[in-house]
Amino acid sequence: MIDLACFADLATMDLGPFTPKPTSIEGGQVEASVTLSTTADGRTEIGVWECTEGRFTADRSASSEFCHFISGEVEMTHADGRRQRLGAGDAINLPLGWRGEWRVISRVRKLYVISAG
Repeated sequence: MIDLACFADLATMDLGPFTPKPTSIEGGQVEASVTLSTTADGRTEIGVWECTEGRFTADRSASSEFCHFISGEVEMTHADGRRQRLGAGDAINLPLGWRGEWRVISRVRKLYVISAG
C-alpha cells in the first residue's frame, strides 16, 4: 500500500529558528526551513522555506528546484541578466545548472521540491 502524506497550513506552519543565510550578499538575511518529505534514495526533498529581505546568490549546479511562492515577493536575476518578479501564487522551475541571484523584496515563504542532478 502506498502511504500518502498531507501537509496543512503551509503559510503558518512553524519552521523553527531562523539562522543567518550563508549566501546573503546584502541585508543580513536570516532563513528557516522544514523538510516535509524526502525520497528513500535521498535524491528528492520537499519542504517549506522562509527568508527575510535582502539579496543572495543561488547555484543549482547539483540539483534542480521547483518553487511555489506562498507569500512575499522576490526578484530573480538570471545569469544572462534577465530579471523576473514573483510573488504569492507564482511558481518557477530552476533547472539543473541554473545560477543567479535572488532579491527578497518582502519576506518570502515558498514550498520547494529539490531534485539531485
